[in-house]
Amino acid sequence: MALNRRLFCAAASLPWAARAQSDYPARPVKVIVPIAAGQSTDILARLVGDQLARALGQPFVIDNKPGAGTRLGTDVAAKAPADGYTLVMATSGGFAVAPAIYAKLQYRPVEDFAPISNLGTVTQTLVTAAHAPWNNLQQFLAAARKSPMNYASAGAGSTSHLTTEAFLAQAGVSMVHVPFKGTAEAQPQVISGDIQVMFDALPAVLPQIKAGKLKVLGVGSAQRSPYLPGVPTIAEQGLPGFEAIGWIGLAAPARTPPAILDRLNAELRRIMASAEMRDKLHALSFNPAEGSREEFARFIAADIAKWNRVARTANIKPE
Repeated sequence: MALNRRLFCAAASLPWAARAQSDYPARPVKVIVPIAAGQSTDILARLVGDQLARALGQPFVIDNKPGAGTRLGTDVAAKAPADGYTLVMATSGGFAVAPAIYAKLQYRPVEDFAPISNLGTVTQTLVTAAHAPWNNLQQFLAAARKSPMNYASAGAGSTSHLTTEAFLAQAGVSMVHVPFKGTAEAQPQVISGDIQVMFDALPAVLPQIKAGKLKVLGVGSAQRSPYLPGVPTIAEQGLPGFEAIGWIGLAAPARTPPAILDRLNAELRRIMASAEMRDKLHALSFNPAEGSREEFARFIAADIAKWNRVARTANIKPE
């Protein structure tokens, strides 16, 4: 009798579960952004969250949890209920770079998350103060070999951190790392000249470049950026093969129901393919991206392998 009762209860729960997933979302959805407000990931999260809210009829509430090079917020998301009501902006820093630097992360990028969709890529850009005495990469490297210099990053284990270390290793130059909670905090220090250089995502620095407060020493893309066509790539300037691109996507805690993940992926593919969203992202110097959940999972795995190779090449030991 007890067994029959358990079977009846389990069977009765199936329609409810299916209905709950088909009605998703029935309440506001929280989107954890593991980076401070105003940076590239936050900008993209707010644009996408607004579009998802319009499409699905519930607010997508942005919850900024910066710190530890995106690891803090990413870890919070990994431990959230797998019900579709907590999502996280997945970044190259937290999902691919951090595993190359930290031997023991509190979360596992592959096992603890269900990828939903890639949303966009951003070019890592090497900037310095507008009044700095060097005007190109070779002038800067020559100066760096003569005098001690500092570089800023969005925090230990961030994309900007490992990108700079890979750059310095290939250039044969040593500099002192000054980590911040986010590159938005670091920008004023670079603009003033107190810190000499910083790698940051192009959308985050382009306004200061246009305002004449920062100048670009090189872009990390394989080809020149359409947003800065007159600026040579770092590879062009004597570091062949150098490439540094960040990416931003959306993920959920592992074991989130596939029906919810599929619905979010379908909406995101429609949103990211729309002329409205592409125009908005191009205006912010993002490179829009979209694809299936499986494609995003393969993309993440490949990027993890890439940054592990970069860490070995740059002789960065896991902490």
